[in-house]
Amino acid sequence: MFDPMAELTGGAPQQDSGSFGGGNGGGNRQYADEIHSITIHARQRTFYIDLKQSGNGKFFKISEKSRGGRKTTIMFDSEDLEQIIVALQEMKTKL
Repeated sequence: MFDPMAELTGGAPQQDSGSFGGGNGGGNRQYADEIHSITIHARQRTFYIDLKQSGNGKFFKISEKSRGGRKTTIMFDSEDLEQIIVALQEMKTKL
């Protein structure tokens, strides 16, 4: 099963030259390849939606950066995308 925290904790590192080196200041450790990225500039925030792939599979990483510089990130398995889309569509009907 996919473990989105493996990217942050150093699990299943990859050594591709196009990989994302993230995490805890781990130097040249490689964790996930970025497949596609979208940036959304909203009123007071910027959102980053990334599709990545690690040794554990494909996953989405959604980050929010507020005007004050605070950053929040969530990650979820690509297999859960359809459920998230359905939930967002339901929320949209409540606007």
